[in-house]
Amino acid sequence: MARSTTAATNSYPIGTPGQPWGPEERSAWRAGQVRRRSYADDVLARIDAFRSRLDVVQYGELQYDAEVYPLFAVRNRGQHDGLPLMLVTGGVHGYETSGIHGALQFIEAHLADYAGQADVLVAPCVSPWGYERIQRWNPDAIDPNRSFREDSPAGESAALMRLVAPLRDRVLMHIDLHETTDSDESEFRPARAARDGQPFVAGGIPDGFYLVDDSKRPQPAFQQAIIAAIAGVTHIAPADANGEIIGSPVVAPGVIQFPVQSLGLCAGATNARYRTTTEVYPDSPRATPEQCNAAQVAAVRAAIDFALKKSS
Repeated sequence: MARSTTAATNSYPIGTPGQPWGPEERSAWRAGQVRRRSYADDVLARIDAFRSRLDVVQYGELQYDAEVYPLFAVRNRGQHDGLPLMLVTGGVHGYETSGIHGALQFIEAHLADYAGQADVLVAPCVSPWGYERIQRWNPDAIDPNRSFREDSPAGESAALMRLVAPLRDRVLMHIDLHETTDSDESEFRPARAARDGQPFVAGGIPDGFYLVDDSKRPQPAFQQAIIAAIAGVTHIAPADANGEIIGSPVVAPGVIQFPVQSLGLCAGATNARYRTTTEVYPDSPRATPEQCNAAQVAAVRAAIDFALKKSS
């Protein structure tokens, strides 16, 4: 069932209730964001260690005030246009830690395993400013995971879109690694309501792992193959009393659906036949950070293996 979280109120310390934020409110919000960890130490140093055996590609650079964030993707060597192309993305929401570290752990332990079988492209940290500040949005109070569209307002999303643009029709599978956290309910949903001038309606957080399929092009067998792999690592989120997870009907154990492209979600950035968004719950008393990372790795491997089997 959904876990209750700290009670949130209909007030937020920035803005006027009922009025969307303008530049002044966005600036005030940005000024309150504090750097809490290091993208260079936690992510770039690990990526540098891959260069001797894998291909590391810089696909963009973000500059916010005096801070510069290079963006990197990692590929297995021996690329061949005739091989299936698999895309793995993490850290679209920078605060969702296991998405980034799960992607890096997959690269370290398993990416080379697919040499000669598939081209695998991994962008482990799409939103480095958000990673450092444990924040869902970018510095302009824009959600990158609603911004994967033409003329994207988010530099993070636009950079990844440019990377995959020539590959859109080649990608067979895309898995985007996310988390659902207690802070979604205590901080990020109230902030979004305030930003948009809307009332905040409190909800709950599902206790466990779940997936988001594409409602316009569902692949139920693909989703269930991933759920089966995850069940051996961590628990699967059950439906709530309404048969839903985060307000969406559960279509199969641990699976809900969104129209990913019309919502501007990262999972819709290509025309991949198989696509999914993972959601790990790191605040569960039944899961450790190590389990959360391992669940992301298991999801990536199951997704690639399923797509490979179907393409053979």
